[in-house]
Amino acid sequence: MLPLPSLGAEQVFQIGPLPITNTMVNSFAALILFAIFAFFLNRGIKKYYGQPHPDPLLRRRGEKADKAPKGVLNFFESILEFILAQIDNVTKDRKKTLKFLPIVGTLFLFILVSNWMGLIPGTGSIGIHKGTEFIPLFRPANTDLNMTLAMAVFAVVGSHIIGIFTIGFFKYANKFIKLGDIYFAIKSLNPVKILTAVIEFFVGLIEIFSEAAKMVSLSLRLFGNIFAGEVLLTVIASLIGGFGAYLIPLPFMGLELLVGAVQATVFAMLTLVYLTMATAEIHGHGEEEHREQNQQQAGAVARH
Repeated sequence: MLPLPSLGAEQVFQIGPLPITNTMVNSFAALILFAIFAFFLNRGIKKYYGQPHPDPLLRRRGEKADKAPKGVLNFFESILEFILAQIDNVTKDRKKTLKFLPIVGTLFLFILVSNWMGLIPGTGSIGIHKGTEFIPLFRPANTDLNMTLAMAVFAVVGSHIIGIFTIGFFKYANKFIKLGDIYFAIKSLNPVKILTAVIEFFVGLIEIFSEAAKMVSLSLRLFGNIFAGEVLLTVIASLIGGFGAYLIPLPFMGLELLVGAVQATVFAMLTLVYLTMATAEIHGHGEEEHREQNQQQAGAVARH
């Protein structure tokens, strides 16, 4: 019977003071695949885009002879257009879409490839023995809670940093610590506005805890689904002997392919929602009061 996967990643070897776990091996393998893919994709792009124009006059003007992509490059271009359209449905702004694409697309592709690499034959079964303990050399990267938590922290904290640079520090901070709203409410001497501002101040403090909850939920959702799939496949392979051990798990592996794609999509789309919400303009009570004053002044000027 195959041993059940441990809850934590196992150390395979060590480079100086840095321990290398089996989930890190899978992560490095995914990064190498991305680097190779990017190299050949870049070569393919140069064949169709940025080539000097055959006409000498247009070439001297700096004109390029771009051609319509074919084959595999055309396939990947259509995928890119599809992804851009899906992001547009959330951001409603192509500029934001192009700004968020590197972050959201990288997370999606890394999680997807890491999840699917965990289904390659040999993952979990090829390893080394340390005494009586068997340590697999390869293990799905997202079965390590450290990995999923790091990506969740990057997604949530990164959205706040981008939000601060987009709309300004004080406007963004007022979303959580609504001192500005309290100031304008007290200035208005309106009891209803003051009560509302005080309530929203405490709601803003609760929002701070909700941001920590986002990181926990993002990391645990991805970790739990991928780790559960790893345990399920191990148990099925252990219970069934002979040739059936290779055939019976196949439907479950197909299900894990779907789960891996769904979890990558969920993580990426939630990150996109966080980025979109963080960069949306925040309208507080102070801004509403300024708009009312501006409207009154405009009305007075119009009457005169």
